[in-house]
Amino acid sequence: MPDPMFDYESTLEACARRDERAFQALYQQEAPQMLGLAITLLGRRDQAEDCLHDAFVQIWRNAERFKRSIGSGRAWIHSILRYRALNQLRSRGRLVELDDDFIERVVDDSPQAAELFDQQADKQQLRRCLQGLERPRRHPILLAFYRGLTHDQIAARLTTPLGTIKGRIRAGLRALQECLQA
Repeated sequence: MPDPMFDYESTLEACARRDERAFQALYQQEAPQMLGLAITLLGRRDQAEDCLHDAFVQIWRNAERFKRSIGSGRAWIHSILRYRALNQLRSRGRLVELDDDFIERVVDDSPQAAELFDQQADKQQLRRCLQGLERPRRHPILLAFYRGLTHDQIAARLTTPLGTIKGRIRAGLRALQECLQA
């Protein structure tokens, strides 16, 4: 079980100084959650494990690039994993073909969603905020995050004008920001 008091920022700063114990602690803290996210994004455990390995190699090599003033350490390491997974999907020449209902299940009460989002209170709040968005705003945001689709790709996939998609994403992100700050 992850330690809710884990100090990601200080741990990453220690990794930047090449503290192997700090890196091991970071791995033990986050690897299970990150593997779950990679499996969700890639659809295959073997590829997810490779992606997780690559992400941690990148984290170790680039820990000095983490800046506490820019954002949280946990978000930084998860963004590295997410970008690695999306690059892996793109290198295959296509994104995993799953029905779009897949990304909607992420905010539902399914066991997979519970495993992904019930780890910490802030994730529960994000889930509540996402559930509070109407589907036309929520769906493009989830397509962008979980599938790495561009605005153009989302518009084509949803057969909706590009300007409408951009507006829905902007409005949805604004609503999420307000909800999360409340």
